[in-house]
Amino acid sequence: MKDEFVMGIDNGGTVTKAAIYDSSGRAVAMASKSTVMLTPGEFHTERDIHELWAANVGVIKQAIESAGIDAAQIKGVAVTGHGNGLYLVDGDGNPVRNGIISTDSRAKAWVARWQSDPGFVSEILPKTMQSIWAGQPVALLAWLKDNEPQALQNTRHIFMVKDLIRFYLTGEAFLELTDISGTNLINVRDCCYDDALLEWWGLADIRSKLPPFRMSTECCGYITQEVAALTGLCAGTPVSGGVFDISASSVASGINDLNKMAIITGTWSINEYVTDQPVIDEALFMTSVYPIAGKWLITEASPTSASNLEWFINNFMESDKKDAAAHGRSVYELCNSLVASTTPEESHLLFFPFVFGSNAIPDASAGFIGVNSFHKKAHFLRAIYEGVAFSHLYHTERLRNLNPSLSRTIRIAGGVTNSPVWLQLFADIFQSTLEIVDVKEHGTLGTAMTAAVMVGWYDDVFAASNAMVHVSRTVTPNPENRQVYQDKYQLYKHLLSEMQSPWRSCSNYVTH
Repeated sequence: MKDEFVMGIDNGGTVTKAAIYDSSGRAVAMASKSTVMLTPGEFHTERDIHELWAANVGVIKQAIESAGIDAAQIKGVAVTGHGNGLYLVDGDGNPVRNGIISTDSRAKAWVARWQSDPGFVSEILPKTMQSIWAGQPVALLAWLKDNEPQALQNTRHIFMVKDLIRFYLTGEAFLELTDISGTNLINVRDCCYDDALLEWWGLADIRSKLPPFRMSTECCGYITQEVAALTGLCAGTPVSGGVFDISASSVASGINDLNKMAIITGTWSINEYVTDQPVIDEALFMTSVYPIAGKWLITEASPTSASNLEWFINNFMESDKKDAAAHGRSVYELCNSLVASTTPEESHLLFFPFVFGSNAIPDASAGFIGVNSFHKKAHFLRAIYEGVAFSHLYHTERLRNLNPSLSRTIRIAGGVTNSPVWLQLFADIFQSTLEIVDVKEHGTLGTAMTAAVMVGWYDDVFAASNAMVHVSRTVTPNPENRQVYQDKYQLYKHLLSEMQSPWRSCSNYVTH
């Protein structure tokens, strides 16, 4: 494996990344490119697929050039990307319409109708082992069937984002099992397509448009001559199935046994553990297939994490960004210093981190509660930091109810790990030791591990994780902050319940 490498490609909601790794997990090069999130209507989040593909070509080429290696040294390629959403192409591989990102919530009414049907719990949940939410392909396909039937008629292949990019790399159409297991499109219990299931969703007529599925570490094609000319990759380089982004984050966090919990902070609040027994629970967000035979990923998640800070900065701190840059510092450093200038007990201002909605709390929208004349920008920022942590804690409480033996030490990844202030706040709110791994991009590394298994470096992704992931530091909780955060969190949960009716009224007003 000396002087040999694998490449991981990650397509998030707005950023495309590529990275090249050696067998120890060391990144020898990384490249990224932002893409535009389109909002053509209320609750719609989309992207231009041509722009997306151009971004992939660009970051692959840039990563190879930055690494200064012969492309022949790259022995395998793998792709990950945001789970769910929807990407449709015709028989020539051309986009039928814009891609739809997983934060899209146009199909809420279809979800509400399915959830109110008693058959969901009795007939569907035992097969799918997950909740339904508006950004999933089942909901989006049902919406398209009723609102854009021509788009479905023109569709040859239904893809998730990573499967679309793999299709463009290889010319081979597949859906990868871990990813498709989180979409409600297949029978997850039996790992197969299920005609009765598709019929229940009203989607029996799209069955022929669903490609066959493959495993994460299985070879799903080879880089084509055309793609080689565009990117600098060698034609014939094998491409693995890749992996669902939440699984990529798990293995890249070093979750390689059955008692560890991982938290990933990004657009989504992702909280998860691996088990050898699937969990079927009406209150659980998702049980999905893990990239190891006989293993399952148990996940609690909602789009309520660190991206709430991005929203606040982009909409209310434009002048702060300019001032910070003028003084040679980032706006994130400014946010950290402002939060650090306050204490947890001096304000009970609360923030609900639902800028992108919440699949866990019906009709929820973002907002601050408890504002008064005392509060300054620093308090609003602290409330955002705390609200994001409370949302993660809300999810992990559900996981611990399912598996009380989970370790109190938590692996944490994502944007929060760049902020010592936010990390300490997380540790204090959870009253848990946090382990931070020496990984810059979890998506690219996690999916690159599937390529490492495909080319024979490791037996499975647990073995790859053992070799390629390393803990860089830990953060321990301050017990003096235990009580104040317990009190705040109990208030947060109480108000979540109290806000159900106002949120429902607001949602109905907007809808009608």
